[in-house]
Amino acid sequence: MCWSATADLVAGTAIAAVGAVCVARTVRARRPRDLPLAALPLAALPLLLGSHQIVESVLWRSGGGTGPATLAWAVIALPVLALWVPAGVLCAAPRRARGRLLIPLAAGAVTAAGLAYALATRTVTAEIRGHTVGYALGLPYAGLLVAGYLLATVGSLLLSADRGIVLLGALVAAGAAVCVALWRWEFISTWCAFAAVCSVTLLWWTGRGADQQVRRRPPRDRQPSGPGTPEG
Repeated sequence: MCWSATADLVAGTAIAAVGAVCVARTVRARRPRDLPLAALPLAALPLLLGSHQIVESVLWRSGGGTGPATLAWAVIALPVLALWVPAGVLCAAPRRARGRLLIPLAAGAVTAAGLAYALATRTVTAEIRGHTVGYALGLPYAGLLVAGYLLATVGSLLLSADRGIVLLGALVAAGAAVCVALWRWEFISTWCAFAAVCSVTLLWWTGRGADQQVRRRPPRDRQPSGPGTPEG
């Protein structure tokens, strides 16, 4: 991804499809009384990030600039992810980890507010730079906002205390370091693409959760109902 319009479109579609599977698994794995509205936002992250890459494919074809695709991409990449990720992790994480996850959630809320204000009052511009896309917004207090953004997104994943989510956090953190080192001016675009690819890890995470839920159900709950099913 971040190579061409076609690459973004194909990869974004594939990742969005993975997200749809993650959501379906999360819903199907639990009985109605156990349905955790909690796990759905995090399970839907690949769906959001895949759609995000599809938006960027439109931006590629328009040649960058300041059009609706640029604004839509920036809204998802900046304020939406800054709040979505820590909120989703908080809801899906084990109870023992929820106290410490309030810190990245608070950082995400403050950062999302600052980024939303910047997008509402300034013009974001996209520029095609070879096989990457650079975005310019002229953020005030850029260092603080970037620190808050990384604490909210990467930090919440690493602090989740769930093996699958921590693995995703480690992969995304490594991707952030690589993107800063190699594509400093295109960091936000390349990092979001890397995060989208890494979010496929949630396919394994939701599958593991579904298996655990099935194993926890009493034997009777796993027996098909019907005329030949004995009643206790």
